[in-house]
Amino acid sequence: MPNGLIHADSLRPHPDGLALSLTLPWYRSLWLSSVSALALTVDGEEVAPEDLRFELHGRSYAIDELSDQSETLWFLQEHPLLIARRDVPVERGESHDVMLVGQLRLPYMQIVPGADGGPGMYVPNFVRDVHTLTVTDSPAPIPALVSDVPPAPPATDADPFQLGLTLYSASAEFRAGWYDFDSLLDRVAELGIGPGIEIVASQMVPTYPVVSDDFVTRWRAAFDRHGFDASSFGANLDMGRRRDRDMTPDEEFEFSKLMFTGAKQLGFPLVRIQSAKPELLRRLLPIAESLELKLAYEIHAPVGPNAESVLKVRQTFAELDSPLLGFVADFSSTMHAMSPTLLRAVRRAGLDDESVAKLQEIWATDATMRERQDEFIGYLHGRDFDPGRLGSFAHLAFNMHGHVAPQEWADIMPQILHVHAKFYDIDEAGQEPAIDYPELVRVFVEGGYRGYWSSEWEGHAFAELGEVDPLVLVRRQHDLIRASMRTAVQPA
Repeated sequence: MPNGLIHADSLRPHPDGLALSLTLPWYRSLWLSSVSALALTVDGEEVAPEDLRFELHGRSYAIDELSDQSETLWFLQEHPLLIARRDVPVERGESHDVMLVGQLRLPYMQIVPGADGGPGMYVPNFVRDVHTLTVTDSPAPIPALVSDVPPAPPATDADPFQLGLTLYSASAEFRAGWYDFDSLLDRVAELGIGPGIEIVASQMVPTYPVVSDDFVTRWRAAFDRHGFDASSFGANLDMGRRRDRDMTPDEEFEFSKLMFTGAKQLGFPLVRIQSAKPELLRRLLPIAESLELKLAYEIHAPVGPNAESVLKVRQTFAELDSPLLGFVADFSSTMHAMSPTLLRAVRRAGLDDESVAKLQEIWATDATMRERQDEFIGYLHGRDFDPGRLGSFAHLAFNMHGHVAPQEWADIMPQILHVHAKFYDIDEAGQEPAIDYPELVRVFVEGGYRGYWSSEWEGHAFAELGEVDPLVLVRRQHDLIRASMRTAVQPA
């Protein structure tokens, strides 16, 4: 996810020298133990680590103390201060060249489990922000939003699917403070989106992983006000929350049980689970039964329903033989082209037309994700282009864009409990240029699916904040899905 740790309004005056108002450069809240490193350079001079402090909730930490803070949550909408000691404090109106380099460790994205009680390996997120900033004590104003959107056509009893969205679609805007929880739901209702609402708990719940009574009250008031339905509760499993070791099986069970309890408090019928370990599922099934919750494992790019890793999950489900177990189908798995939003991002990062064409050519091959990524990085080296200039895009281009045939969803249709209607763009003709929505609708109508399609705009992984209004795009995607549904159910 772009947009970085700091922005144009981040540099603040501070009696100790200066402060930077930080934004979490990810889509969800993280533990302070997830912050692996922060290094600051001001006007070409590196600030010594001992002169840096991280301040959150009124408490100050040395940078090397952060890795021990596995119980302290950096909520997505919070903006802690990175305080740098200087002999002469900065003053309002001054401009300074600032470079902030950070690394995060994503505690729910495990690469390799730990051995002998030690910590596992987790996906890192590297951030390198370089800006000339003016000292200010005022955050940037929130831009005006589009409001002259035609009303949504009403749903009909003949529509085979119910529509909704995941609030993840507005990740960047929520993180930037353009919305709080209530105003985000108000905006969804204003645009005629719904009725289904899905959340990622680690993104939306300030007291994650606990769902507080206050949040339940706000949630129910908003739903009563707008007539929404709770569709899917996205649960993560933060196996790497501690830096010294992974969660034990008992801790994984207790953390998951806490997620299930929160989902039930909010009225969700389904939890999107992250782990399908047989031992864990066997222990969790009685909990799901008592709470009347379905558990759905997400199939996401770059794999599809018949990938080896998914076949193992399918085998686990067959052995457990429970009607509560199934899948979330994420349409990132079944794309026929790379998204224009991604291609714009890599062009901004310096790729020329030849390199962009080569990227798409390599993506379209049948090689594994890793093989395609390595081939593209090798190509860039051959053209004397540093892949580091692309940041995470060199990886995300292949990891987030699968090209499995849409027809493969039919192989597991009875087990699909929820749909992430992933999309990146809606063009002038009202189509998603990289994902064949009319064909996907046909496959799901003919397969007998009758659950929620939850719109999931993931362009925020590649687009700049404010480049588009994602909720307006969701409304346009709903129009596309409705038109495709009504075409698919017409008699021949």
